[in-house]
Amino acid sequence: MKILFVVSGNDDRYTIAPFIKSQGESLVERGMEVDYFPIIGKGVTNYLKSIGKLRAHLRNQSYDLIHAHYSLSGWVAVLGSKKIPVVLSLMGDDALGTFKGVNKVEFKSRILGLLAQFIQPFVSAIITKSANLEKFVYRKKISYLIPNGVRLDQFRIDQSIKRSDLGLEENKRYVLFLGSPNDENKNFSLARGAVACLKQPDVELINIYDVPHDIVVKYLNLVNVFVLCSFSEGSPNVVKEAMACGCPMVVTQAGDAAWVVGNTPGCFVASYEPANFAEQLGKALQYGKTHCKTPGRDRIIELGLDAGSIADKIISIYQTLKENK
Repeated sequence: MKILFVVSGNDDRYTIAPFIKSQGESLVERGMEVDYFPIIGKGVTNYLKSIGKLRAHLRNQSYDLIHAHYSLSGWVAVLGSKKIPVVLSLMGDDALGTFKGVNKVEFKSRILGLLAQFIQPFVSAIITKSANLEKFVYRKKISYLIPNGVRLDQFRIDQSIKRSDLGLEENKRYVLFLGSPNDENKNFSLARGAVACLKQPDVELINIYDVPHDIVVKYLNLVNVFVLCSFSEGSPNVVKEAMACGCPMVVTQAGDAAWVVGNTPGCFVASYEPANFAEQLGKALQYGKTHCKTPGRDRIIELGLDAGSIADKIISIYQTLKENK
């Protein structure tokens, strides 16, 4: 089966977002053929231009299905698809809006939510990443709740990695925040406030952003605790990646983060109050000191969140649509 991924190509760091590319690779490993159509250029004008470019691309290529990631890419796929069935993946802010605080959504981002509502009658299947996103879909008969998967061959416990590889000190305990500190939704201030509340000089908060996956794997193997402080998410990949590496963690109830960690020892869910987050952070640090690694990898396998299992679920949707064409 030949699939075309329609995606945004407007990130300065990469043409195809790593988690989308990873999903494509896992489908290829299952026998699918996957091509990519990146939408280059931001703004309404460039997205409208991309419709014609997609039509031109489809004159020379034949596909069984188009899989669009994010609602704006979905509109390009729908308007340029030439009646090829379109699968739409809703990721988070494209449906829920951009959060700037607890239940505080940036007003202009609500337009994306409207576009994600209006597109639903024109697609053949809708994949959402978490239960909070699935509620947004009113066409329940074509709705599928499938989180992103994690590549367990890439994100794994690796005892050969040394702190000296990354210039980290042996006598410090590190708390890792992955994401842009300037993104209000990621809520870096909560991590900073919680670490300050601990008043433990040997605990240091480090922020890593815009680095390759192989470097992220090293940090997740070396730090003492990973933290997710976001106000809103779909199905945050970093939580599953950290669990696959056995890293103790503290997360907020953003997207499906609390569901993913469940009752896993060494993994804690906190509120948005710095004092409460600090309390859970202290527990995670103590767990790491006593046990080092969590059984988070087993939890990922138990939930079927490895990339291969997720690929099988997506292929099942593809096959159903192909049979019903």
